[in-house]
Amino acid sequence: MNYRTLGSQGLDVSTIGLGAMGMSMAYGPKSDEKDAIKTIQHAYDLGVNFFDTAELYGYGHGENEKLVGKAVKNFREDVVLATKFGFDMTANPLGSAFNSQPDNIRKVAENSLKYLQTDYIDVFYQHILDPNVPIEIVAETVGELIKEGKVKYFGLSNVGPETIRRAHAITPVSVVQSEYSIFERDIEDNILPVLKELGIGLVPYAPLGRGFLTNDVKPAEEYAEDDFRRIDERWQGENFKYNLNAAEQLKEMAADMNITIAQLALSWLLHQGENIVPIPGSRNMKRVEQNIGSVNVVLTQEDIDKINAIIPHGAAGGRYPAEIIKNYTSD
Repeated sequence: MNYRTLGSQGLDVSTIGLGAMGMSMAYGPKSDEKDAIKTIQHAYDLGVNFFDTAELYGYGHGENEKLVGKAVKNFREDVVLATKFGFDMTANPLGSAFNSQPDNIRKVAENSLKYLQTDYIDVFYQHILDPNVPIEIVAETVGELIKEGKVKYFGLSNVGPETIRRAHAITPVSVVQSEYSIFERDIEDNILPVLKELGIGLVPYAPLGRGFLTNDVKPAEEYAEDDFRRIDERWQGENFKYNLNAAEQLKEMAADMNITIAQLALSWLLHQGENIVPIPGSRNMKRVEQNIGSVNVVLTQEDIDKINAIIPHGAAGGRYPAEIIKNYTSD
């Protein structure tokens, strides 16, 4: 495994991380706890030291954080744990309201420390912008937690360039988490240049297009009722046909290189800059192994040009339905 430094505050992590969300929510029935723990520990054995979770992923009860905490308990000091705050967990439906008030940030931090079975959180992200709380207040609160030793690094997620600048001016931001992949390119023009300018790392979530950039793709209606892909526009109608055609071409390209489409997609991300560390989520140990193998894939400029020709502007369809996306944008 290779390692990269995210940001200017010394956040060193494995070049590939592991996102734990899908083990508890969003992609069908949750994983068996023992199997999920084995998968996390197997990733660690292969060199992964960067694990991502959040308050939201545990439905307010810490399920996902507890899972990660149990899995890494015996090697806690050797890993980097990232979790998030920012939602009002009493809202119905879940994820429909926000709370980044200072008292709630501190409450979430204390809960996360307990659930993760740790004395400190490596990366504490604001999960989503709260329109009722100035980002300066959020940054100041996390800065206080850093001074108290409860948090090591400040992160932001799902934010725009001006929010990043304002937060960074108060408490240095080490890393920003945004959706970014061959299929989702929106951050290239307005976010990536700001991160480079300010010396902030990028952690792409959904780096495999929420599963489209794998060998397991089917139309929206064939997924379980509680699977996010049921409402993802990229799995709908003509969007699905366009995206599937692009994915098939990428699979052919990957096959010619004797790699998987997932390895091609992750390697493409890693070639976009040294400040990028994707966090693909997987419940399957074999797929974790394949994802990690992407660090050894070398793409030429000709390869990158070919990928960009296959799908020059990202996937057809928005990454969230209209009623959700308004909550995931700022400035």
